[in-house]
Amino acid sequence: MIIGLVVVLLLCPCLGLAGWAIWKAADAGSDATPTPSARASAPVVPPALPSGVPSPSEDEDEFAKGDCVVNDGTEDDAELRKVSCAPGTYQVLLRIPATTDGDRCETLAPQATANYVHDNSIDLFDYVLCLKKQ
Repeated sequence: MIIGLVVVLLLCPCLGLAGWAIWKAADAGSDATPTPSARASAPVVPPALPSGVPSPSEDEDEFAKGDCVVNDGTEDDAELRKVSCAPGTYQVLLRIPATTDGDRCETLAPQATANYVHDNSIDLFDYVLCLKKQ
């Protein structure tokens, strides 16, 4: 009988904590509506190239090392678009995930001439692109 009472007393708080953790996780997930936003930091990608620039690739939001981009937005609200590499475009030298610190390009990709900071409402999806003008 004493063993049964000890087991019940040990299980109740554990089950209660597990239930509370599940409830809080579900509650936090219902409020989370990710709204991606982008913020450019100095120096910024220049405005878009004149007409005749090749069309963007199928997956516009995924930028990787070696991709070339142009800015279809403004200096304050950059909107990068992948294009074929050509003079006047910017080539991605490095993508640094989970950060909004554009200054990291100075040490990690010293040949970069610009950077792009993607600041998402979920910090895990933030990234910095270190760019070099072609």
